[in-house]
Amino acid sequence: MGKTEAGTHHTSASCGCLIVAKFLIDECLHTSLVELAHAAGHAADHVNFLGLGSAKDWQLMDTIQERDYTFVTNNRSDFLALYRHAPVHAGLIIIVPNVTPLRQRELFQAVLDHIGHSEIVNAVIEVEYHGDQIECREYPLPSG
Repeated sequence: MGKTEAGTHHTSASCGCLIVAKFLIDECLHTSLVELAHAAGHAADHVNFLGLGSAKDWQLMDTIQERDYTFVTNNRSDFLALYRHAPVHAGLIIIVPNVTPLRQRELFQAVLDHIGHSEIVNAVIEVEYHGDQIECREYPLPSG
C-alpha cells in the first residue's frame, strides 16, 4: 500500500483487502464524529472516552503513535508542529474552522468521503468551507 507516482492512493480494490482507519477524535471536536467514522466502516475513539481529556498535546501524540491512530483535530498549529517530527504516522486530519457540531460532522463526512478506504500514512488532510463548498486539501508530512 502507498502512494503512486501520481500522488493517488492505492485503494482496497487494487489489493483485494479493506483498509480501515483507526481515528482518534480530539477533545475540541464533538463526540458524534465517532459515530460517523463507525458508520463509514472505520474504528474510532474520542479523547474524552479514553480519559485523556486533560492530556497535553505531546502526551496525546505518544498515545496516537503507540496505538497507530489517525488523529482528527482543529488544533492545527500545535499538531502540525508535532507531526513534523514524526518520521512515520497514520495521518492527521485537521478540521480547520472552529464550528458547531453540525458543521464538524459535515466537514468530517467530507473527509471520510475523500479518503474512502485509502491509506493516509504520512499525510495531512485539511478540510474547510470555501463559501458554501467543502474543500479537502491533502499533502505529505513530513514533506521530505
